[in-house]
Amino acid sequence: MPGTGLWRTKSIEQSIADTDEPETKLRRNLSAWDLTVFGVAVVIGAGIFTLTARTAGDFAGPSVSLAFVLAAIACALAALCYAEFASTVPVAGSAYTFSYATFGEFMAWIIGWDLILELAVGAAAVAKGWSVYLQTVLGYLFGKGAKTSIDLGGGFAIDWGALIVVLALVTLLALGTKLSSRFSMVITGIKVAVVLFVVILGIFYIKAANYTPFIPENQPAGAGKSGVDQSLFSVLAGGASSSFGIFGLLAGASLVFFAFIGFDIVATTAEETRNPQKSVPRGIFGSLAIVTVLYVAVSLVVVGMVPYTELSTPAGPGNEHRTLATAFSANGVDWAANIISVGALAGLTTVVMVLMLGQVRIIFAMSRDGLMPRSLAKTSERGTPKRATILVGALVAVAATFFPADKLEEMVNVGTLFAFVLVSAGVLVLRRTRPDLPRAFRVPGVWVIAPLAILACLWLMLNLTVLTWLRFVAWMAIGVVLYFAYSRRRSLLGQRQAEREPVD
Repeated sequence: MPGTGLWRTKSIEQSIADTDEPETKLRRNLSAWDLTVFGVAVVIGAGIFTLTARTAGDFAGPSVSLAFVLAAIACALAALCYAEFASTVPVAGSAYTFSYATFGEFMAWIIGWDLILELAVGAAAVAKGWSVYLQTVLGYLFGKGAKTSIDLGGGFAIDWGALIVVLALVTLLALGTKLSSRFSMVITGIKVAVVLFVVILGIFYIKAANYTPFIPENQPAGAGKSGVDQSLFSVLAGGASSSFGIFGLLAGASLVFFAFIGFDIVATTAEETRNPQKSVPRGIFGSLAIVTVLYVAVSLVVVGMVPYTELSTPAGPGNEHRTLATAFSANGVDWAANIISVGALAGLTTVVMVLMLGQVRIIFAMSRDGLMPRSLAKTSERGTPKRATILVGALVAVAATFFPADKLEEMVNVGTLFAFVLVSAGVLVLRRTRPDLPRAFRVPGVWVIAPLAILACLWLMLNLTVLTWLRFVAWMAIGVVLYFAYSRRRSLLGQRQAEREPVD
């Protein structure tokens, strides 16, 4: 039975019926191949091109490959739960829609608000990485003085490179999802080729000595991160630092988790897929398997090419993070570094685009339910939510233009992991409350897999910094205020229930 008030749930049948409303109808024109392209397009990018070297240099050392494996295990467990939900409820909104059917409206709002943080901020973080590579390419063409940001002093800067890519991709998304998929297909092919190039060429420059020590010793408190900049787990466990050692490895796994947030984007496009029951699980598992192998291979090659200490972020304001190109430049292979930079520039483009695509679909689903202004759910003649696309573009543009990349990445991780916890728990709830629903995909051993997914994600959350947690709690508090001030009264489900209630 659907609840009332904060815990009123939207039935699966009603969610599916709402997809046929003429004013908010999305066009179903995506195939299994399109979903696979979207998944690979968004996952191969930030992790390989911007996070691998930095995580090795600042947190995990040569054990960065193990950090990727730990993150991949947590993702695989959650991916099984996502696949069952997406094949059962093929509606835009992903974790938001799933939570509305299981935990009720308030939790659905919380997870939707959380996904806004995850996807919009994620797109901004990757746009910052795109700008770093653009600056590298401009340096090859016009000299080392070329910059993609304008320093305003006082620690503030305008990143015009990130702004340009966001505006261009918002325009492309407004023109149609199918066109975006075709664009992704071409660019994804280029960046996969670049990744394979990195692995094959890099093997010839590996030095076995660079793998020792595989897990570097934990640094003393003064040398590593401390206070609000160290992981919550290291604070609770009395660790002095979250740089290197076991704490550093765990912190690294939580950070590179950012590299895997792709399969949940596949779930957000379920409503636009011709055969979502079969295509969505295939897209989720296919993209996750491919990128895990590539991530581990690249991380092993990069830390084998140069000592991990040469990949650390230089101290002082304005210093840029190390990238894959750094390892090749250190070995005197500048021509390869140039190819990597150009490939990364192309590759990160699709990551920004698909993250924004997922964000637009979340806002679209919340607006269709009345929890956000209904006008944002109206679709254009091309079958895309144009107004929501413009809003997301504006939010991402501001974040990418003015905020530091590393803080953005950690904010994305805590939001994503929170969503994974709720989705994994939701699968268990729906198995109990609606065992009659047809499920094209069922999680094997769900009463073991789902709890393991929850525990794995909570573990990774504990290894994010205290400052990240404080920001996350503040963001959630703002969301609670907005729900009670606006969304609860405007809820379409609430209005429908009120109309059905008898008048005394």
